[in-house]
Amino acid sequence: MPRRTATMLASTLVLIALLCAGVLIKVPYAEMSPGPTVNTLGEARGEPVLQISGRKTYPASGHLNMTTVRVTGADYRMNIVEAVYGWLAHDSVVVPHDTLYPDGKTEEQSTQENAEEFSQSQESAKVAALKELDIPVSTQVVVSTVVKGSPSEGKLHAGDVIKAVDGTAVTEPGDVAKLVTKHQPGENVVFTIIPAKEAAAAEKAGRAPEGGEKITIRTAKAPGAEEGGKNRAIVGIKAGTDHTFPFEIDIKLADVGGPSAGLMFSLGIIDKLTPGDLTGGKFVAGTGTIDDAGTVGPIGGITMKLVGARNAGARYFLTPDDNCASAAADTPDGLTLVRVKTIEDATKSLEQIKAGKTAGLPSCSTG
Repeated sequence: MPRRTATMLASTLVLIALLCAGVLIKVPYAEMSPGPTVNTLGEARGEPVLQISGRKTYPASGHLNMTTVRVTGADYRMNIVEAVYGWLAHDSVVVPHDTLYPDGKTEEQSTQENAEEFSQSQESAKVAALKELDIPVSTQVVVSTVVKGSPSEGKLHAGDVIKAVDGTAVTEPGDVAKLVTKHQPGENVVFTIIPAKEAAAAEKAGRAPEGGEKITIRTAKAPGAEEGGKNRAIVGIKAGTDHTFPFEIDIKLADVGGPSAGLMFSLGIIDKLTPGDLTGGKFVAGTGTIDDAGTVGPIGGITMKLVGARNAGARYFLTPDDNCASAAADTPDGLTLVRVKTIEDATKSLEQIKAGKTAGLPSCSTG
């Protein structure tokens, strides 16, 4: 065999071996890429994303799109070829697997966590929107979870409204722990509660739950906990907050998780509850968590969300303040970043966009 032919054959075999190795060898990385965007003013799977009943609503044109990111599953392991391709591609990001799934978290656990965060973000989005419109919202302390095998199991249930502990009214979730820990383990503590079913019925009727029944629970010692030489008492619940809205607001969107759509849900609700268009018919997308007070928080995957928004046709992107530096470093052509810290910032910027006064918009590049 001629030397040149042998060299070419050997090189081909080496290349094949390298390609096979690249496909077979797994690496501890995961990929993020742009996901779909959804107009909160429009429909998803044939039904409105925002459904409001019991209150007058107004037609809204334009777009207020929430954005998403696709990620590889927790159980999927990329090979070397996929990782290299992802690193070179502009519309994807390759990150360490533990960044997306820390502490060995399974895909099922991650999905459940994202669903819980998504549900909470919807609740906060409603509260923030109504507060921005000066529409009263009733807030109450509730039982979020009951620890299995704890003194509260079978006596308190998730969703029960906690009116008082030992006769002292509670207004914040932290009040419950403070009052319980005044006891020694083995002592009785008296909860005044409204059962979850009664509370749910009151919420459906658009009124705050009333009344209350007393439940006596014997405290237990917190596992391994000592404070100032004294054992700390617990009853085995986690307290949280729930809200009663004056009318019904449903957010219908499947197969989406996490808290990052909060801001856009809030703005969609505001637009539907006020005359005229918040956007003036413009295509605006955005992202950001939202809390009950209307503060906008940072999210992950900002660069992928920018790409997804621009691909969908967005011209303006509402960007959380803490994400501005990353977003400004890699902004798709034709997309204007708008810095937001609160829901009020967002509504004011939308007014400017609607009026065509975009030169004064708060920019990620100018601070």
